[in-house]
Amino acid sequence: MPQSTYFENKLLLAMPSMSDPRFERSVIYICSHDASGAMGLVINAQHEALDFQGLLEQLSIDVSEEVPNVTIHAGGPVEPGRGFVLHSADYVQDSTMIVSQTTALTATVDILKAMASNAGPINHLLTLGYAGWGAGQLESEVQANGWMIADADEEIIFHTELEHKWSRAMAMLGIDIAMLSSDAGHS
Repeated sequence: MPQSTYFENKLLLAMPSMSDPRFERSVIYICSHDASGAMGLVINAQHEALDFQGLLEQLSIDVSEEVPNVTIHAGGPVEPGRGFVLHSADYVQDSTMIVSQTTALTATVDILKAMASNAGPINHLLTLGYAGWGAGQLESEVQANGWMIADADEEIIFHTELEHKWSRAMAMLGIDIAMLSSDAGHS
């Protein structure tokens, strides 16, 4: 597949016809995508069972000051105990994966320590778990109209409330969600 058809640094928007309930109305930021598969993070689902303070305690991270309020997102069904921080590129470690000029991904305890002491990246989104696709799987799902593709938008990724990310990303594409049907292709 030509490089231009990969969706790295794009948003996947679940169509109303999405058959997998785990991804209903999901917005997924694609962190990597190549011939071997794709990896992304659901950016509009909150992790219900854990808060940032609890995560820091589980990881035995001592914080001497007041811990900031950081939402933990349910990043996807794969490895739900593994943490990832999608963030602005103003913070980079040796293990940071640069996704674009403005966005990076780090999966170390050091970034959590930095965030806990207000020394982390300006913009950040913490997830547990990720969404993954094997070779050709994501492309097939897109061709089957399971997903819409949108350009990554920092406002949507980092600054839009969870319940509005999907509708705002659809609107960014010029789509009125009231006009979408889950029965597309049927007459």
